Amino acid sequence: MNGLFRELFGRSDGRPILCGVVHLLATPGAPGHAGSPGSSLSCSSMEVLLERARADARALVQGGADALLVENYGDAPFFAEHVPSETIAALALALHELRALAAGRPLGVNVLRNDARAGLGLCAATGAAFLRVNVHTGTMATDQGLIQGRAAETLRERARLAPRVAVLADVHVKHALPLSGETLADAADDAWRRGKADALILTGPRTGAPPARGAFTAVRERIGAAPLLVGSGLCAANAREFQGLADGAIVGTDLKHAGRIEEPVDERRVARLRAALDGVG
Repeated sequence: MNGLFRELFGRSDGRPILCGVVHLLATPGAPGHAGSPGSSLSCSSMEVLLERARADARALVQGGADALLVENYGDAPFFAEHVPSETIAALALALHELRALAAGRPLGVNVLRNDARAGLGLCAATGAAFLRVNVHTGTMATDQGLIQGRAAETLRERARLAPRVAVLADVHVKHALPLSGETLADAADDAWRRGKADALILTGPRTGAPPARGAFTAVRERIGAAPLLVGSGLCAANAREFQGLADGAIVGTDLKHAGRIEEPVDERRVARLRAALDGVG
């Protein structure tokens, strides 16, 4: 397992890591921030946003999550790469608020859709320990248009700003299609060996959908002992399918009340998934 990843996330019992997602409500400037009609994720003030984030973080920690990942999920439609300064400011406030609540657990950030540079700056300023990058290598066709991986820039900026921050890279990320005809295993190999990510993430085609087990197995066989995470769709019912293949999972939807992504985090669902990953029940 990668040294930096193991340093941040390694469990003494060797069991899979559970990273719970804190989906922020819409930040200032996003269409849902002022309660736009039809918005299911909206807020009228930063205090409402921060209170929801605090509540979700508490539920994740109390339910047994090993790490927390903060995303500006409520900001859809997303910018392809560079987000505006008000988005970065809102994320900085949220990360600052949640660092103490994380109680020593790694805290990370994902600046949607793919602003790795802003994410690195946030890590440097707030002490966040890891960064999720949706497109680290290759080129993906997304609902934001074409997004090109910038591994060379990201890793050089990391060396300058936050050298101990782990880069967790999606491979053929959800809500996107690869522009080239490369296989998932080839793309994973490139992200690991050439893109030098600290861990790889495999998702299904959309939020809440798990990766295909066969494809996951093929990637595991290709990359050997490199850290590999389930990035979408994991739940208590399918957790056993990935035992022995995944080093852990990043989970958002299944941890919400009734499994609905717009709802707050449900501590009982967190505990149930933690038990499933631990092989209990």
